Amino acid sequence: MRPISEFINRILCGDCVEVMKDMPSASVDFVLTDPPYLVNYRSRDGRTIAGDNDPDTLARAFAQLSRVLKDNRFCVSFYAWNRVDVFMRLWKAAGFSPVAHFVWPKRYASSAHFARAQHEQAYLLAKGRPRAPRVVLPDVLEWRYTGNTLHPTQKPLVALRPLIRAFSTVAEIVLDPFVGSGTTALAALLLCRRFIGIEVRKDYATIAQQRLRKKGGENPMNTDDKQRTPSYPNRQRSTAPRDGFWATCPQCRHKFATPKAWIVKYLERIGYQAGQAA
Repeated sequence: MRPISEFINRILCGDCVEVMKDMPSASVDFVLTDPPYLVNYRSRDGRTIAGDNDPDTLARAFAQLSRVLKDNRFCVSFYAWNRVDVFMRLWKAAGFSPVAHFVWPKRYASSAHFARAQHEQAYLLAKGRPRAPRVVLPDVLEWRYTGNTLHPTQKPLVALRPLIRAFSTVAEIVLDPFVGSGTTALAALLLCRRFIGIEVRKDYATIAQQRLRKKGGENPMNTDDKQRTPSYPNRQRSTAPRDGFWATCPQCRHKFATPKAWIVKYLERIGYQAGQAA
């Protein structure tokens, strides 16, 4: 078992089950993940997902992430609607209870057979009896097409940021054991959270590391989050920022007018590292 500080703000390349075995119990504040759907997925350009036909490994992964998640906290997991029986069984076996369900309508169809597939979905899972969040999200949220340029099932920042904002607070630790191209980690960083990302494939882990190294959170590889907010790293504005609160750097307690504005300073202070699991 290694101290949690050795995992924080890193993208780790390795088997998430083995990596999480080295993490202390009850050390993570929120889990947001898009695991393999167990459907043998293959994109139109032939890309596949590692472990997409292995429910036993997925069950072990959720058992471990339940162990490292603190009591009375939340996990949000995407899933395949036609494998909901399998997912529900392994979630409950890991000690989770479903407490809400989110849907993201799409303007395009991912596939069409008996019906056009035009939405994504995820369950909000509770470990223990957590309090309701201060801001209760609607169960239908915004989606923007990423083009899947970095990963065959790439999720947009705009879909993940509301979840991180609602179910964690500044400086808390957000874990994604199937981090892919790093969208969860990037969203956490932009919202002043610490992150732990684990990815079994080296090519996607490298992409995630590169995205997180981009300064200021304005990543040219990221095409799904077009909002631009002015930065004020050395002074406070006299009026409240657009999101209605001041973001505070957890390292130096300096206040910024928006989460994006403090990214460069924060990266320098935490000494961002990108590494491989031992």
